[in-house]
Amino acid sequence: MSFPAPKPKAPELPQKLQHKLECNQGAVRAVRFNVDGNYCMTCGSDKTLKLWNPHKGTLLKTYSGHGYEVLDTAGSYDNSQMCSCSSDKTVILWDVAQGQVVRKFRGHAGKVNCVQFNEEATVIMSGSIDSSIRCWDCRSRRPEAIQILDEAKDGISSIKISDHEILAGSVDGNLRRYDLRKGEMCADYLGSPITCVSFSQDSQCLLASSLDSTLRLLDKDTGELLGEYTGHQNHSYKLDSCLSEKDTHVLSCSEDGTVCFWDLVEGSLVLKLPVGKAAVQSLSFHPSECCLLTASEGGVQLWRGASYEEEGGS
Repeated sequence: MSFPAPKPKAPELPQKLQHKLECNQGAVRAVRFNVDGNYCMTCGSDKTLKLWNPHKGTLLKTYSGHGYEVLDTAGSYDNSQMCSCSSDKTVILWDVAQGQVVRKFRGHAGKVNCVQFNEEATVIMSGSIDSSIRCWDCRSRRPEAIQILDEAKDGISSIKISDHEILAGSVDGNLRRYDLRKGEMCADYLGSPITCVSFSQDSQCLLASSLDSTLRLLDKDTGELLGEYTGHQNHSYKLDSCLSEKDTHVLSCSEDGTVCFWDLVEGSLVLKLPVGKAAVQSLSFHPSECCLLTASEGGVQLWRGASYEEEGGS
């Protein structure tokens, strides 16, 4: 007689507060883990970027160069460079170690909402309220964009990059995917202004959050709606969403001061993590561990799984 296999243990969720970072940047507009999750970047309404070791709660460096509030930032694959964008219509390439501006790109007609490096960090892609995505060559001295994608009918709110694709969400309600190998663009109309987009870890699915307080998971190849996730509040602000490091859960910021977790397959709301009294605007999930960064009320919070113990004790 054989006994049935034990039921797999449910994935742990990051709900134990490990550190609080007092950023002193006014409103923190975005928090982002670097590529290996050892460091993070924050950007805020005080026009600065900051580099942190969030696991120790220490500030490493402050970067100044924008004329207005900084809205998004991203790190390169080798951690040697960062890019950022601002309400001042510019995109900046930074040398992380030196803390200096390497290049400043101008060309957008309005504030720039989001930035991403390509896989080799040779190109920066930026999305703006001017309805365009612009591609900037990091190695060239040419000041103009090397490519402009202007199919959107309203502002670009979020972009994500895979090895050969650009995923873009727009206030016009369309989720657009550009296949750079085939030179094709596919669009899915979701019916409400999109605030954030993501690829799943296996790049087979697309996640989009909208101002109708709904997240939608779509099959990348067919556009089929695989799931909808509700229970959070998102009516007024551009809030982040993402998938966990193993694609087991969907996460979203909420205007009620929480971060919501849904089971990816079942679609059930499994956790509302209380972060603060104000809206949680940004989040970033660690690339390989049960670890989450959230930004709310001018600070950043680092969350771990309940079983996590720091070196030297709990």
